[in-house]
Amino acid sequence: MRVGAKARIGLLAAVSAGALAAAAPSAGASVRFERIKGYDAPATPAKYDKVGILETGRSKARNVLIMIPGTSASAAYFEPLAKTITAKNPDWQVWSVERRENLLEDQSMADAAKAGKATPQQLFDYYLGYLTNPAITKHYTAPADADVAFAKQWGMQVAVGDIQRVVRQARKLHGKVVLGGHSLGGTITTAYATWDFHGKAGAKDLSGLVYMDGGSGPPVTADAATASLAALNAPTASPWLVFGGIPAPFAGLFNIVGAGLTKLDPNAPSLLQTWPLLPAFLKGPDRVTNEAGYGFALDSETSPPGLAAAQVHAGHVATSGDPRGWDREGELSPIQRVADAFFGTGLKSLDGTAWFHPQRLTLDAGAVGNGNANPAQGVLDVHATHGADLQGLRIYAFGAHLGGRRVLDSARALAAQSRIPSDDLTLVDRADGYSHVDPITADPDNDFVDNLTPFLAQVGGKASKHSDDDQEYVDPADAARKKAHHR
Repeated sequence: MRVGAKARIGLLAAVSAGALAAAAPSAGASVRFERIKGYDAPATPAKYDKVGILETGRSKARNVLIMIPGTSASAAYFEPLAKTITAKNPDWQVWSVERRENLLEDQSMADAAKAGKATPQQLFDYYLGYLTNPAITKHYTAPADADVAFAKQWGMQVAVGDIQRVVRQARKLHGKVVLGGHSLGGTITTAYATWDFHGKAGAKDLSGLVYMDGGSGPPVTADAATASLAALNAPTASPWLVFGGIPAPFAGLFNIVGAGLTKLDPNAPSLLQTWPLLPAFLKGPDRVTNEAGYGFALDSETSPPGLAAAQVHAGHVATSGDPRGWDREGELSPIQRVADAFFGTGLKSLDGTAWFHPQRLTLDAGAVGNGNANPAQGVLDVHATHGADLQGLRIYAFGAHLGGRRVLDSARALAAQSRIPSDDLTLVDRADGYSHVDPITADPDNDFVDNLTPFLAQVGGKASKHSDDDQEYVDPADAARKKAHHR
């Protein structure tokens, strides 16, 4: 596979939208991973008709919060956050969805590095170094697009069908099931809840919905959907999303290397900083550590505007040292926690980035339309039509920098069309203080978690307090935390 210009490859640094998460603070959490039979997608080999579930929490806990990752993200990036959530809510498990496209990844060298059987240099060489050094003969090779053309059909029908299997698995525990998602995962959440399953809404098996800076917006037009679908189905078109001009799988490769170096050898001089394909705007000051280079690329004050979907409030490069390290300086998200999620620390054959993101899934997301029938749904075979049939659900929406009030407005409209009372709606606006991925990575103070806890208590049957003022949940500590988090 050919690689583009330096500036385009440089966008790989932390470019996976919504793909960041945190490392685990609670040592005692139980973590389990399984793959189960998924939706039978047309023309897809049976070995890919599977959906993964990363399960965190007490196995005896009956209630389950199912989390759906966003664009180019996977289950592992929720894992550290899942441990935080289950530590605060011991009656709940968190199940993170591992989509089928991740079965196409080659995690062999990352697994070796996690096990201490490969060096940071070997990790770098296997996934990226070979691109500029022909002497490296043992390296990753991506599957040819023509060999995985069936993935052009991995749209909303496939994603919803896979999630249905996960929901059914959770229902076997005979507790409450809440479905949520980050970024694009929020749109998929709405799609599932409003999907027409033989005349019934997906919401019938749910007790609540959670939106993390993502949700469903107005639908695209039928003409736009038709044009996009035709472009995707062209013989030479790739099944995979090109993000920021970067072809798959390089966004994932860059993230697993950057995060891996940050975990394996954080204080060593940055390997990526001297790599010829890294552009100047991501190199940072001369002579930084692996950790500082990674933080520089991700922090909201130094990361370029084009990477807003991957940014966190993490700190800054230290003012001294050789090489210069990273200074958190009281910011929301520890860069080591971010790296844990991307690298999938402690998890075999899992990292936090989806190296291959189906174009069809993002295309179909444009037709969800908050669960209301529209012409684009007919073009794309999307069946999210039960937007007015969510009675009995509780909804929690958290708006950060990218989604902001639009996420809250979407949740409010979803509740209104199903006549969900204001007491069952929790809206938290942190657009001014939280970057897109801070709700996942912030620690130890995290406003998303602080408001999720009383929400889950409500769903589980316990009382919590709500305000009728703009239907916002009132947390007395919010104002103080917000001031502390602002620079």
